[in-house]
Amino acid sequence: MKRILVLGGTQFFGKKLVSTLLRNGNEVTIATRGKTPDPFGSAVKRLFIERQDKESIEKAFAEGEWDIVYDQTCQSPLEAKYVLDALKGKVKRYIFTSTQAVYDFGVNHTEEEFNPLQFLFEYKPREKYVGYKGYQEAKRAAEAVLFNQNDIEVAAIRFPIVIGEDDFTNRLRFHIDKIINHEVIGISNPEARYSFILSDEAASFLNEIGFSTFTGPINPGCQMDISLQELVEKIEALTGKKANITDILTKENASPYSLDGSWAINTNKAERLGFSFSNLDEVLDSLIDHYAVRLTER
Repeated sequence: MKRILVLGGTQFFGKKLVSTLLRNGNEVTIATRGKTPDPFGSAVKRLFIERQDKESIEKAFAEGEWDIVYDQTCQSPLEAKYVLDALKGKVKRYIFTSTQAVYDFGVNHTEEEFNPLQFLFEYKPREKYVGYKGYQEAKRAAEAVLFNQNDIEVAAIRFPIVIGEDDFTNRLRFHIDKIINHEVIGISNPEARYSFILSDEAASFLNEIGFSTFTGPINPGCQMDISLQELVEKIEALTGKKANITDILTKENASPYSLDGSWAINTNKAERLGFSFSNLDEVLDSLIDHYAVRLTER
């Protein structure tokens, strides 16, 4: 049994991670603002923190010690520093939920293409990181904070887009809804390619990396990637509906996946370590069917 601290853990694949940790007999503490209900009851311990408030973090972590911390909620280098300082001497391993956004736009990105040890940054609060560029800088800077210390083992999990039946963001469902209802979808770059991971596999990967000895950055994800055009064609084929696409984007019609370039990673390192991931075509086919059935049942 390990003592586990999860910062977050009440939504999406974070909730699946906590469920997995509990099922495996670990002692789990979740640290959140306490505003999102969770299904864990008395199975977990709870601490209440404000990620941007150094004093609340110091107070919450003053007494405990943990084998592994999973950080699901860090959105700035300051937040990473506050937690590291509060946990100094209290934790052995730090598993950071990062993102493929640390890379520039493109395809087949390997872990070596962004080196957090060489990234220069300023300590700024999350509200200073605005839009996509801000999100990218914040995650890069948080990785830099974590890897530029030697007290705690760190792994940074550079997730691609996470999808699943429990996806509260509804970004994939957006496209299926629009196509079935013959509503306009705004896509500026239909050839842009994207990587994905199933939420169940994201949680499983976090769990296994936490209990391994791996340190450094790593890319998990489904086999293959897909362009927005190919995704639209797949939805058309599975639903029998024709998409209505425009390159004039509005707040109402813009695809949540319509970025300025491709967002796709190379997962060879994870696979060499013995991890395997579902085939993207099969994952998407299943999810599209799931959402389409729900829509037609309404």
